[in-house]
Amino acid sequence: MKPDDADLPTPAGARAVHAWALREGQPAQATHETVIDEEPVALEVNGIAHTVMLATPLDLEDFALGFLLTEGLIDDAADLLDVETQKSDAGTVLRLQITARREAGFKERRRSLAGRTGCGLCGVENLEQLALPVPRVAEGLRLPLSALTRAMAGLLARQPLQHLTGAVHAAAWCSADGTPVLVREDVGRHNALDKLVGALARSRTDAAGGFVVVTSRASYEMVQKAARAGVGLLAAVSAPTLRAIALAEEAGLTLAGFVRDQRATVYTHPERLY
Repeated sequence: MKPDDADLPTPAGARAVHAWALREGQPAQATHETVIDEEPVALEVNGIAHTVMLATPLDLEDFALGFLLTEGLIDDAADLLDVETQKSDAGTVLRLQITARREAGFKERRRSLAGRTGCGLCGVENLEQLALPVPRVAEGLRLPLSALTRAMAGLLARQPLQHLTGAVHAAAWCSADGTPVLVREDVGRHNALDKLVGALARSRTDAAGGFVVVTSRASYEMVQKAARAGVGLLAAVSAPTLRAIALAEEAGLTLAGFVRDQRATVYTHPERLY
């Protein structure tokens, strides 16, 4: 980044940089581009360094709460007592204070992660950690296919950072008719979902009353996070993985992929859709 790039107007979560536009048969043209911000975000739990993730520095309190919930480190928003944010040139530190009851469990199954953008299981120390229990999601939700396609179209329209930068994932919780109610963006697909789960918990929204759509593939960890949030249906714009399908089947979660152009492929529990 050149020194004067910082003076260019940009929205939160993005930055303007100098670039050169190249066209066949034409001289290079100096221009400015808006690029997504990505910085290390370190999470400390009750004074213990836990993990460092690369994330877009927006909605970090949602991210902290969602991460703790979807990783099974707490099981209720009330277990997170405080979030202190400290910024520096190196990145951001989130100092999280959880209840003494949850601290004991945290110390028992603490992981040492070295997060990378889009890193699903980096830092897992042994295979047994993959078998951590995932709750079975509630039954009862039934939706028309049109709700999924409406939700995906609505999500695409509510991604300001993606429209500016072309490098951002998003996750949305949608009501049963397919209206996006809560949307979160991040450079990492897991981070976007964690932010959404945190926003759901902070707003005390009943996650089982709607469903989640994501602008990514449906990986094992995306299914894991959705199930732990109590979501009964996860719809992805791209494909699922084999392990994600197996976990969704086990959790009772409806998993849909390739949700686009008024169509979808359903891999598990199709009874929720008609």
